[in-house]
Amino acid sequence: METKRLILMPPSLDRAAMMLEAIIESQEELGVFLPWVPYALTEEASIENTKQAIANFEAFEGELRYSLIEKKTGRFIGVIGLLVRDIAVPYFEIGYWLRTSAYGCGYMTEAVDCLAEYAFQELRANRIEITAAEQNYPSRAVAERCGFEFECLKKNERRLPSGELGHTVVYSKTTA
Repeated sequence: METKRLILMPPSLDRAAMMLEAIIESQEELGVFLPWVPYALTEEASIENTKQAIANFEAFEGELRYSLIEKKTGRFIGVIGLLVRDIAVPYFEIGYWLRTSAYGCGYMTEAVDCLAEYAFQELRANRIEITAAEQNYPSRAVAERCGFEFECLKKNERRLPSGELGHTVVYSKTTA
């Protein structure tokens, strides 16, 4: 898939090192909300994670992860995933992270719009969600810019990596 400035590419071991570089660059910012960050900081972890992502992609289960590649430079700028929640509905969730040096350029809004359109048009989705920690204002802003509607606040629903109990916000887009 492509947007004006991005290529959304399926997982590949060829990009595992680029992904690791982006995670290491952004570990301080990502680690506030994403509990997997401390476990993803080695070459071995990056390769294993990528192998699992490839298996999920091929089986169309779990998370269908795409690398976000900037067209102009070929730089790896982040990841967007389409999580298969219920294929019978069909119902999906979009999750994402962006490397710190790519913040503020509108890349994630562009990627979410693209992936949501793919899910609705090609996969016949009836519902797509974006969930985030209540305090994750950048992630929430992406959902809102992409036209996802605030649906609810789930209180005491998650543990943040800090150990603090937190709330989760749910945004959705539906066909009806």
